[in-house]
Amino acid sequence: MVSLKDIASKCNVSVATVSKALNDHSDIGAETKARIRRTARELGYVPNAAAKSMKTNRTHNLGVLFMDDANSGLQHDFFASVLESFKKEVEREGYDITFISNDRTRPGRTSYLTHARYRRFDGVIIANVHFDDPEVVELVKSDIPVVTIDHIYNDTTTILSDNVDGIKTLVDFVVANGHKDIAYIHGADSSVTRTRLVTFNKQLEEHGITVPDEYIQESPYRDTHGAYEKTLELLDLPNRPTCIFYPDDYAAYGGMRAVMEKGLKVPDDVSVVGFDGIKVARHIRPRLTTYRQDADGLGTQAAKNLIDLIERPKTTLIKQIVVKGKLLEGDTLKKLN
Repeated sequence: MVSLKDIASKCNVSVATVSKALNDHSDIGAETKARIRRTARELGYVPNAAAKSMKTNRTHNLGVLFMDDANSGLQHDFFASVLESFKKEVEREGYDITFISNDRTRPGRTSYLTHARYRRFDGVIIANVHFDDPEVVELVKSDIPVVTIDHIYNDTTTILSDNVDGIKTLVDFVVANGHKDIAYIHGADSSVTRTRLVTFNKQLEEHGITVPDEYIQESPYRDTHGAYEKTLELLDLPNRPTCIFYPDDYAAYGGMRAVMEKGLKVPDDVSVVGFDGIKVARHIRPRLTTYRQDADGLGTQAAKNLIDLIERPKTTLIKQIVVKGKLLEGDTLKKLN
């Protein structure tokens, strides 16, 4: 195994100089750094992770706590993209990631916090979980640096998709196209759902549009069957809506199936609006009108802020960062005006 002494001998410098160059100390010239690093690569030098951990008191390993009600895991189009951008950013900074198991039937299972301490995570990112779960709350309140995505806790950095802007943008676009009978099948109760629902009602109110109670329905996120059933209920109303909002793009396709099975057409008879902007939605015809969340931006911001909390705790503020998305005009919204 190549050591710092081998690199120092090859470059005719001291071991201390090699160490400083590899750790990017400012008192080593750029040319010397480049020469030492080039030599280290040529010799196949690999840093001793255990020694580095003892010196810095960090393992350079981050925990990822992620799950969803549908148990889709990394097949979840939106959060898979968020986690991929998170992974790329932390790896660029020299960190690895480990998923925290949420299988509560696993023999010998420990709590999330106990697992995180056992693995000696430097920090944890939490996304798409049941945020009121006592184990999640325990982890958030611990001394381990934590960043959450799309849920706000006191004294915890949160990366938020701009759900307010997303719903406002969609409502304004739908109303501008002449729709007044607008229904909303929203997701299961959560802070994100509440934000979206309040914004939906408020924005329509500002347009002078009243939403009947029967136009508001609930179905779990990414549940095509639930959205299908709720859409059938809306289509059976004496005054059926001309446009239906869905909690996400997957659910929207369940709704579109219900419309077609009723012998109706999208968007000629009923318009459909999604949320998320998953890639497949741009390739299926008719293309879905939706709001694309910036998954890459969410993941990158989560990574940068978690690393700041770990490496610069005394100068890093706890904050909420809102990441905007954008409207994707598709073919599932009919122009009534």
